[in-house]
Amino acid sequence: MSNIPADANEHCPGPESAGAGKAAGCEGCPNQQICSTQASGPDPDLPLITQRLDQTHHKLLILSGKGGVGKSTFTAQLAFALSQTHEVGVVDIDVCGPSLPKIMGVEREDVHRSSNGWTPVFVSDSLSLMSIGFMLPDEDAAVIWRGPKKNGIIKQFLRDVDWPPLDFMLFDTPPGTSDEHLSVVQLLRDSGISGAVILTTPQEVALQDVRKEIDFCRKARVPIMGVVENMSGFVCPGCRHESAIFPPTTGGAQALCDELGIPLLGRIPLDPLVGRACDFGESFADSAPTSPAAVALAEIVKRIESLV
Repeated sequence: MSNIPADANEHCPGPESAGAGKAAGCEGCPNQQICSTQASGPDPDLPLITQRLDQTHHKLLILSGKGGVGKSTFTAQLAFALSQTHEVGVVDIDVCGPSLPKIMGVEREDVHRSSNGWTPVFVSDSLSLMSIGFMLPDEDAAVIWRGPKKNGIIKQFLRDVDWPPLDFMLFDTPPGTSDEHLSVVQLLRDSGISGAVILTTPQEVALQDVRKEIDFCRKARVPIMGVVENMSGFVCPGCRHESAIFPPTTGGAQALCDELGIPLLGRIPLDPLVGRACDFGESFADSAPTSPAAVALAEIVKRIESLV
């Protein structure tokens, strides 16, 4: 039985329903056009995307309704960790805030075209990345696009990129439940989504937005793999004392997971070395393998591998 949060928008029929974009509750929704277009008939590009991703085994969405909880950092470090034993591709669909090229140390690289399409940027032999950040004239250039153009570039990342055979494809998403989220769910409808990893921080202001993301996943029929509580306390590198920087006043991610029947994949404490690793485009698990945050990340990686 679906356990929909009490504050969910019950008037939304869900982007996969026959009434998507047409129901009374859709009136005035900024995503009405996207949903109604999908409901009117199948996208002719879906078979091409399915064929392109035929050799990609697991597709994971990294989601959170809240901004600033560390989705891009987590996506990059998860990709680095998985690529030690798997072939991994990362799709940066945070179109207006493409930070992964910097976090993964390839911000000065270019995307090349071949007879088979765009070639993703290779971070290592087993890790590749596609981001609009590679296509901007300079790192300070703003992406000021409306929904249809953002949806178009996401489709190109899936349809026109010559991805190698992959064990995992990770999608770094922007905050919220808007254009980019609807687009990637609809474009992967036929090729399949293995699951969503939902990120939060312990405080209630983040958990409120995460509830909306969980509701989106259920209405869009995206399997929820579990929740990761990021910035879960701060462990002093000197005395190893742990402090609650963001106090879990309502029980944090554990209480949320217990309430909604979702697995808690783990907690990652704050560590200044994580920020340093991102600034220098490094794998945190390699640069500080014994830190509490790296140990926690390694456990989460094992749980994700066991669930796919």
